[in-house]
Amino acid sequence: MMVFKFSSLYITLRRIIDLSPLSNRLHLLILLIFTLSFPGCAGMREILDELQLPRLQEKKIERNDFYVSNGDDVIGRLAVIRLKKGDTLPDIARHFSLGINTVSAANPAIDTWVPEAGERVLLPLSFILPDTRRKGIVINLAAMRLFQYKRKGELLAVSTYPVGIGTAERPTPMGRMVITRKKFRPTWYVPASIAEDYRKKGDPLPPKVPPGPLNPLGEHALYLSRSEYLVHGTNKPASIGLRATNGCIRLYPEDIRRLFENTPVKTPVNIVNQPYLVGERDGIIYLEAHTPLEGSGTDELNKAYATLRTFEKKSGHPLDWEKLKEVVAEARGFPVPIFDINRGSELVVPKTIKLWHPGKLYGKLEIPKLKTDAWYVLAGTLRKKVDALRLAAIINHQGPPIPARVLSTSDRHRVLAGPFNDRSEAKEATKRLKIDLEIDGILVEPVDDS
Repeated sequence: MMVFKFSSLYITLRRIIDLSPLSNRLHLLILLIFTLSFPGCAGMREILDELQLPRLQEKKIERNDFYVSNGDDVIGRLAVIRLKKGDTLPDIARHFSLGINTVSAANPAIDTWVPEAGERVLLPLSFILPDTRRKGIVINLAAMRLFQYKRKGELLAVSTYPVGIGTAERPTPMGRMVITRKKFRPTWYVPASIAEDYRKKGDPLPPKVPPGPLNPLGEHALYLSRSEYLVHGTNKPASIGLRATNGCIRLYPEDIRRLFENTPVKTPVNIVNQPYLVGERDGIIYLEAHTPLEGSGTDELNKAYATLRTFEKKSGHPLDWEKLKEVVAEARGFPVPIFDINRGSELVVPKTIKLWHPGKLYGKLEIPKLKTDAWYVLAGTLRKKVDALRLAAIINHQGPPIPARVLSTSDRHRVLAGPFNDRSEAKEATKRLKIDLEIDGILVEPVDDS
């Protein structure tokens, strides 16, 4: 009977791999895989996984800009990354220019706000292009994704960004429009209906909000031919990938800046709602399923099934319709390979690449150090630390951000928001916590060292 001492084996293999030329590392990997067939190798897969050979990993991945070959409908690649302590899914989503909807749907078992360090997160950085004319800007509401098309010689360039869209009560309109004007640092003229909503919440708004951190339009705005609707930035980045607007299209600040710079006035905009997308790349058929918005599921699903039946008929090979229905039911929000036209075989496992964790996640809030001479707001006292960490993470992702941390004792975990420079700042934060999160915060005065 063959017995392995896995800890010493891991150390030995790690040293060999680190010291081996790149040309030899693939042979070592093949040797490792070969050992999986031997008895007594339980746990070997875990060791192979933990090695994370640099040759098999990448430090960067394209997230916004792609080129489309003739006849292809699928862009990008899927990737995986291991989380570090303190990561949240909204932080990961923003760094990789993804909406929280797509990251959460692709990783349904992972806690959004307090994921465990070391967990693997699938980054759905692959997309099927909407089934419409590839010109100007196309926004797919179901995918909460914007696509911008430009010709670069014989190639079609695609830039794509996640978006926030209108709520069920105030949905984003569909149809064809154009960009009529652009504005850097726009003023928000508050519509009467929105002003009334805020008044009812006890948060009355002025008739107009000037540029600055409190302006929900952010720093850049593209005005549509339906004048009440805009494509704009936001002071609430954690809302990207959610139904959180009053009908406008909302982007991350860094994404709207690029779109603003690259979009001339009179650019056509087509807003569609396609929860089920079928596409082809390199002879492989993919299906991408999203949770449909109200009243849009049945017809769109029938269209997708009709397209798949056409592929089935042309190839002469039957599709596994039960597995297709599983993809639809799971609605994971990324392209799943389902059929190889050239080989007539099914594909059920999408290929992924491994990414190094970046040294710093873009846009992640850094919590200031505690100060004895500052004001704070006690947002809550909880028995379970995980609940306190979750509450602090949610507060950190308000817009504009409110820094919060957890202070723990043996049996209590306090969530403290701040520091704030003075009483008025602390009171304003208390008001926002009440309106946005229904939290009854308690002001904490500075410590008197005298």
